This record gives sequence, C-alpha cells and structure tokens, in this order.
Amino acid sequence: QVQLVESGGGLVQAGGSLRLSCAASGSIFSANVMGWYRQAPGKQRELVAYITSGGMTNYADSVKGRFTVSRDYSKNTVYLQMNSLKPEDTAVYYCNKFPPAPASWGQGTQVTVSS
Repeated sequence: QVQLVESGGGLVQAGGSLRLSCAASGSIFSANVMGWYRQAPGKQRELVAYITSGGMTNYADSVKGRFTVSRDYSKNTVYLQMNSLKPEDTAVYYCNKFPPAPASWGQGTQVTVSS
C-alpha cells in the first residue's frame, strides 16, 4: 500500500516561510515525477510544482520564484520550500505523483497565511 504523509504546515504571517515535507513509501517515489498540489476552500485542487526523477522542476505561475521543490532519495521525501507567503497561498497542501494517482492522496497539511 502506497502511503504519502505530508507535514510541515502551520499558521504564518504574510511574507513568512514554511517548509513542507512529504514522506513516501513504496515504489511511488523512486521512479516517478512527484508533485505538490493544493486545495483552497471552495476551489479545485491545483498543481503547485513538480520534480522529475532527474531533478527537473516546474512551477505554477502563481508560485514561481517563491516556492522550491526538491527531493531526497535517501529519505524517500519530497520537500516544498515556500517563501514570501501570501494570504492566497492558504490551502491544504498534498503531494502525489504527477499526474496524480487517485488512490494515493494523503491527508494533506494545512497552510494558513494571515495578512
């Protein structure tokens, strides 16, 4: 059973930073493009960033220049460093493969940015 466990969310003031972690079990991590997604209240889940097995990255325009995705193969973990946070970044953040595996969504981690 593949598991994805997100952590690192919290409440932060606008302009602050957070680092999210996603611990992956099983084979989902090693050979796949891994993505970070978010879902704000009343909105559809959206892709924030992804990283390939070779380390290439891609970002949504709304986070480009502020967020950085990385992965650590020794820990089977994907990270999302979020800087210069804005209130519109408030959402539940999830990790999954890209494209996502519907059965693999975890609980997510809540990020709340106050103005």
